[in-house]
Amino acid sequence: MKRIAAASASATSAYNLVTSLQQRFVCGLEKCAAELGDGQRFTPVEWYRAGGRHGGGVRYETADGDMIGRGSVNVSQVHYDDMPEKKLASANAISTIMHPCHPLAPSVHIHISWTEMKNGAGYWRMMADLNPSNEHAPHTRRFLDALQAAAPEHFEAACAQGDRYFFIPALDRHRGVAHFYLEQFNSGDTDADFALAERVGRAAIDCYLDILADALSHAAAPTDAEQARQLAYHTLYFFQVLTLDRGTTTGLLVHDQNDVGIMGSLPASVDRELLQSWGARMQPPQDRLLEALIAVLPVTSPALIDADVKKQLAAVVRRHYSQYPEAIAMQASGDVIPPTVGNHR
Repeated sequence: MKRIAAASASATSAYNLVTSLQQRFVCGLEKCAAELGDGQRFTPVEWYRAGGRHGGGVRYETADGDMIGRGSVNVSQVHYDDMPEKKLASANAISTIMHPCHPLAPSVHIHISWTEMKNGAGYWRMMADLNPSNEHAPHTRRFLDALQAAAPEHFEAACAQGDRYFFIPALDRHRGVAHFYLEQFNSGDTDADFALAERVGRAAIDCYLDILADALSHAAAPTDAEQARQLAYHTLYFFQVLTLDRGTTTGLLVHDQNDVGIMGSLPASVDRELLQSWGARMQPPQDRLLEALIAVLPVTSPALIDADVKKQLAAVVRRHYSQYPEAIAMQASGDVIPPTVGNHR
């Protein structure tokens, strides 16, 4: 198979940007592992949209290593140059999540994407959030300071929007401790917006690599309490991603050709009983969604999430929103709701 690239110059520029960020992160992670005496590496996996006719992407993934328990750095380009009836021209994105093994090393999520419509309009989506199971306040401050330096004019608005997006109403708490989110961003200055996306992506990546190295170079053997908090937090992360995260849901509804990649944000394992205890707090029909998600998890403690389970979880999400399309309105949102699914029609 061969992936056909999008035709527009702006799509090419955006694809080159997200690919460069991907290489920056993967190389940085492998360097960090080597410096810590760990040989963990990331394996490239290529995937295709419509056999490559509408693009596709490459994700670098790892699982069950000494440094990262689950990790994915996915780059994609989807386009409809050969389908004039589509509203969407192209979408280029890097979406990455790292879940380190040690409970004192925080998880991180970073997403940078450029969406371009056939009518010439376009916008950026920029997200970066730090997700520790055992928070270390200096790391939180360092992450926020790096993003503020990268986007001083937009920092407060991005943090406010991120705090709204990553709030979990059923649990009355946030996912993560530092949230940066700019949705449908277009200032009217193409070059300035591109530079902002590049600065935000680089700042989030470089700062996280520093935090990861700092956490692991000073970490002692984890305590039982720290490991218990990590499992509980990974369970919360699973809960937020599969019942609230609009990006994950719309990605699954748009196509089924990269399910394992889209589900790359999930941690290695979760607490099945803890998930079940949250069911009574959910509004219908999302309580049914949670029940169906739990039903495909292994009946073990903890419950391992491997590639096969990820595919089953993706199928559950699609069935649920096919049966209850109105439930999309219950997904998380910032200041605006991107019409991602509609763009692909």
